[in-house]
Amino acid sequence: MEFSPLAAQSYDRPSSTRSARSMVLAKRGAVCASQPLATAAGLAVLRKGGNAFDAAVATAAVLNVVEPMSTGIGGDMFVLAWSAKEKKLVGLNGSGRSAAKASVEGYRAMGLNRIPTFGAHAVTVPGAFHGWCTLIDKYGSLPLKDILADAISYAEDGFPVSEVIAGNWRSGMRHQGVPEFAKNYLVREDDQWRSPRLGEIFRQPDLGRTFRELATGGIEHFYRGDLGRRIASYLESRGSLIRFDDLQKHSSTWVEPVSTEYKGHQLYELPPNGQGIVALEILNILEAYDLRSMGHNSADYIHLFTEAKKLAFADRDTFVTDLDTRKLPVETLISKEYAAKMRARIDPKRAKRFPRSTLDIGNDTVYLCTADSEGNMVSFINSIYYGFGSGLVVPGTGICLQNRGALFRLANDHLNRIEPSKRPLHTIIPAFVMRGGKPWFCYGVMGGDMQPQGHVQVLLNMVEFGMNPQEAGEAARVCEAGGRVLVESGVSDKEIEALRAMGHRVQRAVGSFGGYQGILIDQKTGVYHAASDNRKDGCAAGY
Repeated sequence: MEFSPLAAQSYDRPSSTRSARSMVLAKRGAVCASQPLATAAGLAVLRKGGNAFDAAVATAAVLNVVEPMSTGIGGDMFVLAWSAKEKKLVGLNGSGRSAAKASVEGYRAMGLNRIPTFGAHAVTVPGAFHGWCTLIDKYGSLPLKDILADAISYAEDGFPVSEVIAGNWRSGMRHQGVPEFAKNYLVREDDQWRSPRLGEIFRQPDLGRTFRELATGGIEHFYRGDLGRRIASYLESRGSLIRFDDLQKHSSTWVEPVSTEYKGHQLYELPPNGQGIVALEILNILEAYDLRSMGHNSADYIHLFTEAKKLAFADRDTFVTDLDTRKLPVETLISKEYAAKMRARIDPKRAKRFPRSTLDIGNDTVYLCTADSEGNMVSFINSIYYGFGSGLVVPGTGICLQNRGALFRLANDHLNRIEPSKRPLHTIIPAFVMRGGKPWFCYGVMGGDMQPQGHVQVLLNMVEFGMNPQEAGEAARVCEAGGRVLVESGVSDKEIEALRAMGHRVQRAVGSFGGYQGILIDQKTGVYHAASDNRKDGCAAGY
C-alpha cells in the first residue's frame, strides 16, 4: 500500500490541542511522578495488589534515590488524599520541628542574625519517613519491605541519571567540601569532584542499606533506634541543637483540610504551617472577575493574577506559621468577605506596590499523585527544600538532611520566629479538587513561591479556559517573585509590553519553572486522566 502523507496526517495530534503529549487514560490505576523510574515503581505496586497509598510511598522512595537533590527521608512530606473506604478527604502533615532547645536568644548568642541557608543550624527534624509510615499504617495494604523494594534495588544496583535531573544535580557542587556529601552524591574523576552526567549509572549503597534497615525497622529504627541516635549524634557534632530526644518525640499530624469554592469546584489545601491558604486567597480574589473573556495569559488576566498574588503573599509572610504555637485567622483569610476587601485594593489597570515575598521560586521538591481501582486518590509532596538541602549527609546512611529551618526568623516580633519544637513555614503543598462532593482532581506544582501560584493557574486553565489536565499543566505559566513578573515562553511580546505599560517589571524566564503532575477522575465513567508536564523528566502511566 502506497504511503499517503494526507492519510498519515489524519492520525496526528489535532491542531487545536494545546499540549505536546496526550493524557494517559486508565481505569484500574494511575501514577504520575517527575522521573519515569519512580512512576514505574508506583505502577508496579498497584499491579501487585497495592493501593494508591502504597504506590505513593513506593514512588516517593524511588524519587529519593533517582532525584536526591529534591527529596528524601531527610526532608518533609504532606498529603491530601481521598479515602474511598471512608468516603472523605484526609490531610497529613509530615513536617518536622526545630530542636527543643531552639530560641531566638540562643541563636543570637551564637552571633547569628539569621538562620544560615546551609549547614546544621538549618536542619529540622526530618519528618518524611514518619509521614510515609503513618500514611501506609492507616491506609496501606502492603508490607513496607515490598513498598521499598524498587528503591533498594535502584540504590544498590544503580540507575541511569536522567536529563533534567542531571542538570539539577550540579547544585550539589556547592557542597563538595563536605566529605560525606561528596562521597555519596558526587563522582571523583581526575582528582576532582563532579556531578554525575546524563545517562551515567549512579549507585547509592549507603542509602540502599538504610532502606533495607527501614524496611524491617520502620519508625522505631529511624526515630527511636540506632539510626535516630546516629542522626542526632552527627547533627550535634556539626553544631546543631537537635538531640536524640527531639527525634524520639517527633510525630506526624492528621489535619483537617481547608477549602474554598470556585464556580462549582472546591479547592482543598492543607492548613498552616504550609502556604496552601495562599492559593485559596488568590482564587477568592479573582473569582469576581470575568477572566474567561480576558483570554488566557492576556495582559489583563496576568495583571489581576499578579496583584492578587502580591496581596495574598503579604498575608502569608505575616501570618503563616505553626498552628500548634499560634492561633491564626485562617477562616478569615480564606473567606469571601476578606477577599472582597483585598480585591478593592487592586487597580484593574495599574500595578501597585505591595510587600514583597521573602522567598524564592525554587525547584527542589517532588510532587507525585496516585489513584487506584478502589477510587483512592493521593496528592503527595516531599522535599528537602534547597537542592540537596543543608548539604549534610549522615555518615554511613546516605540520608541528605533538609534545610527547612532556614525559613525561621530570628526576630521575636515575627510569628515565624524560631521557638522550641516548632514547625517552620513550609512552601510545599499538595492540592485536591472536589466537584459535587466527589473527588475530581488531585494535582500539584513544584517550586517554592510557584506552588500556590501554580495551583491557581492550573485550576483556572481548566475551569475558565477549558483545558484538560495535560494542557493545563503544559500551558505557559507566570510567576511573580521579588517584585518581578516572570513569564515563560508562550506569553506574547504584545502582552508583555502591555504589562509593562501597567507598571509591571516583566522578565522572560530563562527556561521554565515548577513542574506539574495531576490525575483527574471522570465522575461518569470512572476513567482516570493522568498528566505530567514536560518541565521535568517524568511521566504519567496507568493500566
